Amino acid sequence: MKTLVDRIFSIQTEQDFNDCALEVYHFQKENVPVYKTFLELIDRPEPTHYSQIPHLPIAFFKTHQIIADGKSVQQVFKSSGTTGMVRSTHYVADVSIYERSFVPTYEQFLGKLEDQIIFALLPNYVSQGESSLVYMVDKLIEGTKNELSGYYLQDPENLLQAISRGRKTGKKLVLFGVSYALLDLAELKPDLHDVTIIETGGMKGKRKEMTKDEMHRELISGFGCEYIASEYGMCELLSQAYSDKNGVFELPSWMKISLREVNDPFGLVGVDKTGGVNVIDLANIYSCSFVETQDLGRIENGKLRLMGRFDHSDIRGCNLLVAN
Repeated sequence: MKTLVDRIFSIQTEQDFNDCALEVYHFQKENVPVYKTFLELIDRPEPTHYSQIPHLPIAFFKTHQIIADGKSVQQVFKSSGTTGMVRSTHYVADVSIYERSFVPTYEQFLGKLEDQIIFALLPNYVSQGESSLVYMVDKLIEGTKNELSGYYLQDPENLLQAISRGRKTGKKLVLFGVSYALLDLAELKPDLHDVTIIETGGMKGKRKEMTKDEMHRELISGFGCEYIASEYGMCELLSQAYSDKNGVFELPSWMKISLREVNDPFGLVGVDKTGGVNVIDLANIYSCSFVETQDLGRIENGKLRLMGRFDHSDIRGCNLLVAN
């Protein structure tokens, strides 16, 4: 499998992706019991292209242990959520694959870690524990090798002082924040025009739900910055996407998005149509790489624009009710 993992992280062409995706599909079909049973029950034709591979509904991560036969659990990640909510659980067989995924992806879209200072405002994720986001941010902070990088959970003044000190270094300043904590900070009207702000979603029951556009407008007004970036990831996956100034998400080469019909999980929607987001994450080699999420989105010039979530989904992320 090491050779296949190496090939996954070396994908350059559409043919490379297709070959790897089909190989991962056949491996998981035979070695991941939950996915194997799912495929037997739906009885779909054998795929010859990655676009034909069936996606496992994400809800299975709440009810089943999804991991390849013969693999032991090295790390457990759980989704964030409100009190009393059943959290999804991702049983990770090889956490080094996660690191091999998120570090180059981050550097591809946001620059070299050694040239940055990273601040984290993620109180809910830290307090709940077993967060894949916290694991990732821990490693990114470590990669900056800067004493100012770190978590600033309930101390906005300390955070703003650290940002002020960081400016004097000439390094790029990055702030990861959960939505409600960023909104709390924005009420102080700090000048963060020169800080790259990455919101990770989630009101977590702390504030009223709002659309992502509304939230970003409030943050831009409060911080005086040009735009707010977003990170699209989830505990069930081992890869992330990051949004650009236009609010659309770019993906690493081993990750692809397709959109399904809202009322037909096997039908794909056309260009400029809203549909349910299906994710192929080939880094998820020892669990399931083909995941049917509860997000809604559109594809614009090969990039993903999130439109909200299905209205029967659990509270998670921005949770929009989308009519179009």
